[in-house]
Amino acid sequence: MSGSRAGSRAEDEHADVLLDFRRHLESELGRSPHTVRGYLGDLRSLLAYLSEAAAGIDGIDVNVLRGWLSRLHDSGASRATMARRIAAARVFTAFLYRRGRLETDPGPLVASPKQHRSLPSVLGEEQAVAALDESAVGVSSPAALRRAAVAEILYATGIRVAELCGLDLDDVDRERHTLRVRGKGGKERVVPVGTPALAALDRWLRDGRPHWSTSASGTAVFLGTRGGRLGTRSARRDVHEVVGDGTSPHGLRHSAATHLLNGGADLRSVQEVLGHSSLRSTQIYTHVSIDRLTETYNRSHPRA
Repeated sequence: MSGSRAGSRAEDEHADVLLDFRRHLESELGRSPHTVRGYLGDLRSLLAYLSEAAAGIDGIDVNVLRGWLSRLHDSGASRATMARRIAAARVFTAFLYRRGRLETDPGPLVASPKQHRSLPSVLGEEQAVAALDESAVGVSSPAALRRAAVAEILYATGIRVAELCGLDLDDVDRERHTLRVRGKGGKERVVPVGTPALAALDRWLRDGRPHWSTSASGTAVFLGTRGGRLGTRSARRDVHEVVGDGTSPHGLRHSAATHLLNGGADLRSVQEVLGHSSLRSTQIYTHVSIDRLTETYNRSHPRA
């Protein structure tokens, strides 16, 4: 009985801590719902491991973290999964330390596995332009107008699909040819947008959006068929309809970044457009450009 009561108390403690941590992620750190779900799932695994060791929250130290991660590794977890769980644990232990639940923060003592970063697949410049030009021919239905505008905006700006779905009407500055975007962590940035994309957006706003607009639409730029704000899943379908070949919104983002660099844009400018907090995240696109340069060289140079 006493063991049962002790187990119940531990479960209650874990539930309370996870609830507080969830509020911390959402309200204080501004993490996305996707990140919150992922972190909480990872930490339930850590707390289950802690329960097996008959340790309380205050027993989390570097040995506990390493034991938990070793078990995950032995079970076949991928590098990406391991890296995400380490990131979740670090945020969690920092939270516990600041709340006075831990005397020291063991998170920084756990090393992240090096990830093999694959080169992103991108569209050819002519392929992208042809697909977008074709999407603008003879479009008249709200669905077709939205599809064309979604694909144009994603390719023109390189913004994330969630950022596109979060656009409001007053985020569009036609005089400056820019969009105001709310990115990860609630950070705002301003990105340039080209004339064809603005034209496609205006056609949607003038001839498409009014057909679906309802009292629930608010100031959302892009709407679903029932009048609510467009969801990311529908936006992905729009991109697939326009570009095909399994291309996703993330593929258009990769393509935009690569084509900017191929056209002479500097890395810092591309970092600002993409909203990367670290230049390291942007540097992968230089590998794509160099790879293409090498292909061109090998195909074209007589002494390659």
